[in-house]
Amino acid sequence: MGTTGAISLFSQQVLGLLGGLFLLTAFALIVTRQLLANLMIFAAQSVLLAASALTLGCASSSTHLLVVAGLTILMKPLLIPWLLRRILSRDMYARREISQVLSIPTALLVAVGFATLAYFIARPLVAGADPAVRINLPVGMAGLLLGAFAMTVRREAMPQVLAILSMENGAFFAGIAIAPDLPLIAELAASFDMLIIALVVGLLTKQIDERVGRTPVGELVALKEDSAKWSS
Repeated sequence: MGTTGAISLFSQQVLGLLGGLFLLTAFALIVTRQLLANLMIFAAQSVLLAASALTLGCASSSTHLLVVAGLTILMKPLLIPWLLRRILSRDMYARREISQVLSIPTALLVAVGFATLAYFIARPLVAGADPAVRINLPVGMAGLLLGAFAMTVRREAMPQVLAILSMENGAFFAGIAIAPDLPLIAELAASFDMLIIALVVGLLTKQIDERVGRTPVGELVALKEDSAKWSS
């Protein structure tokens, strides 16, 4: 599994450090309830993803991974946060707390359970694999599960979008080790898809916030059902 080949012990240590920090940002997205802080954590997580791709690219002389690192830095920590901060109002960022289904201690305990589950799922898959795969695959799977969990416990639209983007970060964190020579067209398509998703949802969230004052997903579904009822 993986085609990165043998990498130096120093590169493995750097990858391990980046993987640990990446996992911490996944936990931070769950326990942080301020939108601006969530956006900054996502940006930091994306920088760690780019750094991991850069480390693998330099260690294995992979041009594809170097391009992935460049695209990630351009799109996720820079362009997407800039767009969202330009689109959304300052009032949304100034709010102290994001509505969440579970309390922070409960959510953190469940998140630890998901991270442990990801480790046990990945353990048989990485047996005999390259060192990069043994590091990145469990961390990437944990990031994917924690992003999905963050999306389910959030009630606000924009934090759910950041959780989806975090899931994509987790999938890429594992993917750069498993398939480092992924065609560049696929990498470009995925990067622009995430950009379009963030832009469209940001615009919709701004319009909803200006008209309704809040963006809880459950209430938006109820509004949709009520409007359908009145139209019938």
